[in-house]
Amino acid sequence: MPRTATALSAATHVTPHRWTAVRAAVEEYGERFAALIESAPDASRPATKHWSAAVTAAHVTAVAWNYAALSGGEERPGPELDRHLASTTVGNLATVMNPVQLRNFTERDPARLADLLRSSVRRWLAHTAGADPAAVGTWLGGSRLPLAGTFAHMMNELHIHGRDIARGIGAPWHIPDDQAALFFDLFIVEMCRNGTGVLLDGEGPIRPGRIAVEFRSEFTEPAAIVLTDGVVTAEEPRGDADVRIRFRPAALNLMLFHRVGVARTALSGSVVVTGRRPWLLPAFLRTVRMP
Repeated sequence: MPRTATALSAATHVTPHRWTAVRAAVEEYGERFAALIESAPDASRPATKHWSAAVTAAHVTAVAWNYAALSGGEERPGPELDRHLASTTVGNLATVMNPVQLRNFTERDPARLADLLRSSVRRWLAHTAGADPAAVGTWLGGSRLPLAGTFAHMMNELHIHGRDIARGIGAPWHIPDDQAALFFDLFIVEMCRNGTGVLLDGEGPIRPGRIAVEFRSEFTEPAAIVLTDGVVTAEEPRGDADVRIRFRPAALNLMLFHRVGVARTALSGSVVVTGRRPWLLPAFLRTVRMP
């Protein structure tokens, strides 16, 4: 049964300003990503441990195409994905969902991928121009996200995988903190508010008790993410946090997605951990984690 937020949930972080900002970020970085693909001197170069620049671009383009198609009732690549949606977890995303997606979406030509990405972003923006950004729908693993949260997810895909490709081909790439903050506000907090489903389920035993981690940055609303007997929720900070994290959004996202190590991020001062029981953070992060 999908897990839902409790009465202590934080207020929604979906606002007209953030909705406008996240749409603009997807439009801007959709174009930047497309131009990056076109500029790649060799799309067969590695971008990640397992994917070339071309495969990485195909993954991101397929995500954008699926979002655009779903919002407009259009045909989309890989309807086979639907069979795996409800059972997807952070742990099996790389071994189940991503391979199925890439098997069903076979385009690898950089120019064609750039065109498909641009058209997908345009269609998605047009389909959702008058939509309610706070309307909640089912996402991977039975988790629940508002429409604005799906845009934040797409933005982060463009940010993180754009960096992967740029590093592989030796091109510059910048992730703005004000945009990266939208991933925390509209994706992380909103999913924890609305329900994580089975997405964060792991194979180990559930840790009993409560761990509250308060997050603050210059660019985000203060929020507490709370793990209670295996259930994740979002709360307004109330002064009883076990761990307090002060962070720079772009650095936090790169750390959460394992692009920059924890030690390096901490030494740079981009993520600072304090609180009355900071030693509980590793136990918290074993559940509240990214792929």
